[in-house]
Amino acid sequence: MNEQELKQFLKEKYPKENEACEWKEFGSLKNSFSGSAGDDIISYVSAIANMEGGALVIGVEDNTCEIKGIRDFNNHTTQKIKLRILEKCASLSSEGLHAEDFTTSDSNKTIWIIHIPKHLPRQPVIAHSKAWQRIEDSLVEMRKERRDAILKEPAGYAEDWSAAIIPVATIDDLDPLAIKKAREEYKTKNQNRAAECDQWDDVTFLNKAKVTIKGAITNTAVLLLGNEESSHFLQPAIAKISWILKDDNNTELDYEHFGTPFILSTQKVLARIRNLTYRYLPDSTLFPTEIPQYDSYVIREALHNCIAHQDYSMRSRITVVEKTDELVFTNVGHFIPESVEIVIEQDAPQEFYRNAFLAEAMVNLNMIDTIGSGIKRMFNTQRKRFFPMPDYDLSNPEKVAVRVLGRVWDINYTRLLIKNTDLDLKTVVLLDRVQKHQPITDTEASDLRKQRLIEGRKNNLYVSSHVAKVTGDKASYIKNKGFDDQYYKDMIIEYIRKFHAAARADIEALIIEKLPAGLTEKQKKDKVKNLLQDMKRKDLLTLNEEQKWILKK
Repeated sequence: MNEQELKQFLKEKYPKENEACEWKEFGSLKNSFSGSAGDDIISYVSAIANMEGGALVIGVEDNTCEIKGIRDFNNHTTQKIKLRILEKCASLSSEGLHAEDFTTSDSNKTIWIIHIPKHLPRQPVIAHSKAWQRIEDSLVEMRKERRDAILKEPAGYAEDWSAAIIPVATIDDLDPLAIKKAREEYKTKNQNRAAECDQWDDVTFLNKAKVTIKGAITNTAVLLLGNEESSHFLQPAIAKISWILKDDNNTELDYEHFGTPFILSTQKVLARIRNLTYRYLPDSTLFPTEIPQYDSYVIREALHNCIAHQDYSMRSRITVVEKTDELVFTNVGHFIPESVEIVIEQDAPQEFYRNAFLAEAMVNLNMIDTIGSGIKRMFNTQRKRFFPMPDYDLSNPEKVAVRVLGRVWDINYTRLLIKNTDLDLKTVVLLDRVQKHQPITDTEASDLRKQRLIEGRKNNLYVSSHVAKVTGDKASYIKNKGFDDQYYKDMIIEYIRKFHAAARADIEALIIEKLPAGLTEKQKKDKVKNLLQDMKRKDLLTLNEEQKWILKK
């Protein structure tokens, strides 16, 4: 068709810009494909998909629909651009996504129409680490009410990736040892049905455990129980867990990848983690407390949550990164609840789940707690150990990273929990944020002050050291007990601010005379060393080329 006919065609099919349609000139695809967030192709794809789907017409003038044509394709074709859009737009379905090209017969101008499917149930489409939406013909970052509407959409098994049936797979594609393990865990979870379970054949058992559907093999069945060779049924999804060992400088020391069946592989992953004995002095005592770095339930639940909540459409591995005194568990896919605080404060399960069928099967096989309670139990377990709370990093909307610390962060926090075992979980979570120098609101700070749980100024709060009433001569008390660690750290920071850098000897001269009189000279020097290392770990200080301590920018 000629230029006039093409314009008429567009006017009939896409008469105006609205929530389902956008006209963009985009003469060059070099920078307009994935360039400025909120004003490029992938942003418009995200926005239109997050409504009801629609079309993006490229190569026409905004408002007028005059044919301008695409002048620079930057090696894109209508086939390649589909794959690139899927790479850049997390959670976008490939079904219905395609691009058409039209070239005018008289003026040789080419336009593209990208047909965009509606988002999958409960899965906002992400571009540039953000979800976008349309409000009439405007593109904006997704508003809370739109996000809530998407996340509360009904989703039956037919729309749940984990419940999808693999027609060509059979029970022979499942690992017999994995099925045996599944039976053991099912009987542990459902002790009242243990004898009955022993009478079931494998097909009946898998149906009862809701791993298969009427004998048909599901994605969940292959993921949890499939033999290693059967993982190809899940493609393009990746069924892998990577364990990576790193040192404190983030240098990779070792790694191993684990595939299906996940019910057995997770045990192998957890076996790689070095759960050493950790010792600390909870108070003025000569006898240290000994405790494993990590609680087995916490790390097991963290890993199994990654499996249950992974967005398998994003074709990525689950990772477990182990460092000297921390573990980081990462899965891809946005965090469906609004915040971690909501999860740990509410007693009811969440209303919706990404992989509902998989999550239910994992509950039945004793891999995760009753849906919705596992995260809260992780926090409570850390509280009972007097350890820091798990850290949820949700800064990237396309992934969830959970850090579990295997050491005491601030001894005052630990001592306070030991002396105040009746503190509610919400208060403990706030104290944990204070010890890690993470922000809390003025109201929250005021409440903690009233309970004498924190001290310091607004921008320098710290957990109170007043876990017991000081009696007798206060001067003698300070002389023998010394100041809290924060006092010494503040002195070091002020010294470096004034002189820009400090050698180890300078800091020893500054601090040692103020340490408790009962310490030996070696103990005092060790104390200074520990203070500096702790400040380095918390990204307060670093060493320059002259091996002098400076403030970390």
